[in-house]
Amino acid sequence: MDAAAVEQAYGRISGIIHKTPVIHSRTLDDMAGGTLYLKMESFQRTGAFKFRGAFHALACNLEKAREHGVVTGSSGNHGGALALASKILGVPCTVVMPEDAAEVKVAAIKAFGAETMRCGRSSAERLARAAELSEDDGMMMIPPYDHPDIIAGQGTVALETIEQVPDVEVFISPCGGGGLLSGCAAFLSRRAPSVEVWGVEAEDADDTARSLAAGERVEIDLPTTIADGMRNVVPGELTFPIVQQTVRGVVLVSDDEILQALRLMLLRAKVVAEPTGAASVAAALFGKVRLDGRTAVAVVSGGNIDPSALSHALEASA
Repeated sequence: MDAAAVEQAYGRISGIIHKTPVIHSRTLDDMAGGTLYLKMESFQRTGAFKFRGAFHALACNLEKAREHGVVTGSSGNHGGALALASKILGVPCTVVMPEDAAEVKVAAIKAFGAETMRCGRSSAERLARAAELSEDDGMMMIPPYDHPDIIAGQGTVALETIEQVPDVEVFISPCGGGGLLSGCAAFLSRRAPSVEVWGVEAEDADDTARSLAAGERVEIDLPTTIADGMRNVVPGELTFPIVQQTVRGVVLVSDDEILQALRLMLLRAKVVAEPTGAASVAAALFGKVRLDGRTAVAVVSGGNIDPSALSHALEASA
């Protein structure tokens, strides 16, 4: 993966995706100890950055996809993104989701015309089931992160960021499977190499942090974190080497810190994030990534939170 692949991806998708805004709150600046911009991928189509990679991957493989349709495994955001991309491009789509998937995400996928089925709770279980469907029915498998076209599409978040905040010094991204982090870090390492890139995981979902410490991909037990987009048990085969080579480090935030960040974003910046999307902001607000007066951009990766879960989160962090 290189910067040119990200730039080519942006050329393919720029007329379809939203160029999401960056926003700023002086209150959050004071807490973070620097200038903190939020890159609002929660304002992206389908409410998350995932639409960038999903549309790009489908557009790059459209002829094959139209033969038998596409299938994926997803906790929700990639599934919703692929469902909308499939609707736009006229491709049948099936999404294998966890048994405890957020209902708001299930409803969105169905609204885009995709079929859904439930399987297990872990990423490995639903991806294995999606792979079986691909093999049995001939559907094209488009995984949520471990695919070069997905990674290139997600990297366009960083491309927009350096246009919008040219003096950015620190870039903070949530890390689930690593598609967003690896794509952005690969781009920045070539086009803005002075920018520090940090990944963020929930404490109970530290597969990438452990893997970096071990120097190889490490599998963990199924996480129980509220950040459902981070419930991976092992980093991606393609994404992890990129993260190893281009990221300063991966820091950990607690579920309580995520909830506090989510609440502060709503009350101070007037925006809603899902827990995974708030993790990057939590890392800045609670000193896991020290700004020391510098300018940072934290990617708010998604905003698809169930209203009842949001109410609970606000009560729990009050």
